[in-house]
Amino acid sequence: MINALYQELARKISARQNCVVSNNEEWEIKHGEDIRQLVELLPHGSGIDGETALDYGKSNRDRIVLLAEFHTMDENGFYGRWIAYRVTVTPSLVCGIDLTITGNFGKHSDIKDYLYETYFWGFRQPIEWDTEKAGYRKVLDTI
Repeated sequence: MINALYQELARKISARQNCVVSNNEEWEIKHGEDIRQLVELLPHGSGIDGETALDYGKSNRDRIVLLAEFHTMDENGFYGRWIAYRVTVTPSLVCGIDLTITGNFGKHSDIKDYLYETYFWGFRQPIEWDTEKAGYRKVLDTI
């Protein structure tokens, strides 16, 4: 079954939380591994070079919160400072998802527009379970 990445991620977050409540450690670990695989399918590179991690404490079936880092570049093409930021995904009746990106961007506030567009399409990318490799993969069709 093909789903948008945000849909499958929300399902796995909810399933993992149910396992935490029911004290089912085996399936909690399995769902956690699936979550890690899904987060790895999100955009990486072109400045989104640091670690990207799900904030388990703030995420649930209706809110996905990622903690990530952006590596800036100066006008000479040298790497500058790291910017830690948060991406929050919530449901939208119009677009499927709404995104909020927060962080201390300072003079690099224009990066937020780039991050918004990159994550918007990244979360909406179609994915499916690949039984041969026992993991998720991107699908070339669009949703």
